[in-house]
Amino acid sequence: MTKQKILIVDDEPLARGRLRRLADDLPGYQVCGEAGDGDAALAQVAELQPDILLLDIRMPGLDGMEVAAHLSKLNSPPAIIFCTAYDSYAIQAFDVQAIAYLLKPVRKQALEEALARAGRVNRVQLQAFSGEPVDNSAGRNTAGNEQLAVRTHRGTELIDIAGIRYCQADQKYVTIHHSRGEAVSDYTLKELENAYPRQLLRIHRNTLVGVRFIQALKRTSEGHNLVSLRDNLGELQVSRRHASNVRQWLQGQQPG
Repeated sequence: MTKQKILIVDDEPLARGRLRRLADDLPGYQVCGEAGDGDAALAQVAELQPDILLLDIRMPGLDGMEVAAHLSKLNSPPAIIFCTAYDSYAIQAFDVQAIAYLLKPVRKQALEEALARAGRVNRVQLQAFSGEPVDNSAGRNTAGNEQLAVRTHRGTELIDIAGIRYCQADQKYVTIHHSRGEAVSDYTLKELENAYPRQLLRIHRNTLVGVRFIQALKRTSEGHNLVSLRDNLGELQVSRRHASNVRQWLQGQQPG
């Protein structure tokens, strides 16, 4: 299995050493380099092409936020995990699409969870944006048998994309209802929609439906739109904004 490459960026040698030791203890990851300031970080990213950055914020020269802003302009940027002693930058971290925001001293379990999330987002989000099927020998996907790796309280669970009936967002989590049950995921609906546009259709701001399970679009006497699912699996509410998406999909399934 190919290891994910990590670049550690921090102006404190002791902090870099601690992060390296923590990362080296985790299977599936390899520290490919270190940088002591923002300018060196950008140069290292260009040279080493890391998958993940462990990035400090307060550094001489370009700070971590500025580095992240530069990287966000790349076609395939590395996933960013901020590691900082300050909690006042958390809101800004969301603005630059950071995967996680860890406070020093970083705990091993917190780093492991953040790295796992970074790897999933890289596969599902970044590769999907390029239009390529996500190749997945360790829970990654191939076009012939696409699977989604979801981390649950039971461990990592593989879900067949073709078996996803619908996905519903509730606050910060998405519940994926599939042919073998359901799983709570920290993927966003947008990530799933972008990754699998041919398999999952947006029908509501908080719902995606598996197109294989769409049977019909109905309108109630009250004027609400509903999608009927095949095999008597029930009905899902369709927003007025997304009703045309369902109609177009159904029309595309009819013989020419």
